[in-house]
Amino acid sequence: KAMVKAQNKRIDMLIKHVKEGCAADEDKEKESTIQNLSPYLPCLCPDVLFHLNLDTATTAFPKVFGDVRFVCLGGTAHRMEAFAYFIMREIGLKLSTSAKLKDLSEDGHRYALFKVGPVLCASHGIGCPSISILLHELIKLVHHAKCQNPIFIRLGTCGGIGVEPGTVVITSEAIDGQLRAAHEVVVHGQAQLRPTQLDAELAEELKTLCKPGKDGFVAVVGKTLCANDFYEGQSRLDGAFCDYTPAKKLEFLQRLSELGVTNIEMESTAFAALTAQANIKSAVMCVAILNRLEGDQITTPLDTLHQWDMRPQMLVARYMRRVLY
Repeated sequence: KAMVKAQNKRIDMLIKHVKEGCAADEDKEKESTIQNLSPYLPCLCPDVLFHLNLDTATTAFPKVFGDVRFVCLGGTAHRMEAFAYFIMREIGLKLSTSAKLKDLSEDGHRYALFKVGPVLCASHGIGCPSISILLHELIKLVHHAKCQNPIFIRLGTCGGIGVEPGTVVITSEAIDGQLRAAHEVVVHGQAQLRPTQLDAELAEELKTLCKPGKDGFVAVVGKTLCANDFYEGQSRLDGAFCDYTPAKKLEFLQRLSELGVTNIEMESTAFAALTAQANIKSAVMCVAILNRLEGDQITTPLDTLHQWDMRPQMLVARYMRRVLY
């Protein structure tokens, strides 16, 4: 019996070594699918993702993040933690009742980062500067992890232009405050304009996952105005300052509608430009919480806003299940 036991142990060890060898070979064969990255990244030993509180010296990126298929971004840490628990249930993963998801970037005190199987959930703050910092580091993260063709999706809320509150708006193209289909980055004192076209096939596929008769809401695809601020940049009358008339406000919003703009938010140009530059398939999905042609202030009850907030998440969950299963 002792001989048989010893022999079985040697066989188990041999199988383990073979599996480890195969995994190592597979990892060596796997290459990052991210494109157009800085030529200086290989010189960074380690590469410190400062705002995510991660670095390549203390974290084995391929082991920890190599299975990531989807990267989902939203404004606040609370929203993305709740989304992480939601998507965990939706894709069939379970967590012990006594356990809770860990914020992998908690000690960085900037962004929240949760991993649920093949889904990475991150908060991005407000505005293009904030989301661009996060995207630089997330793009490097999936590159170091050698993730294979990850899909990035931004989830959020927005002001609608001529759409009913509660409508899910999927961005076809993001335009800036000067109505340019571009994201402006100033490098060495010179402005560079980078394109903001998003993946058309992904946008249409996400739209088809909405079943108006069953879901009780509709999804539309349209252009998005990405403003630099919440008030004057979005032609509001209720900010601390305003030097235009209600007529001028309405004239501007109607002009946006004629250009095919269906919503206004504050992150889409940076999101679209950075993901496109890295050759990452991406989408922006926001629920309209008011129709800006009818007013500026958000007066919808919080419980209704919470229900609307779940609508883009529901569609993303359906898309993930379609891709995974």
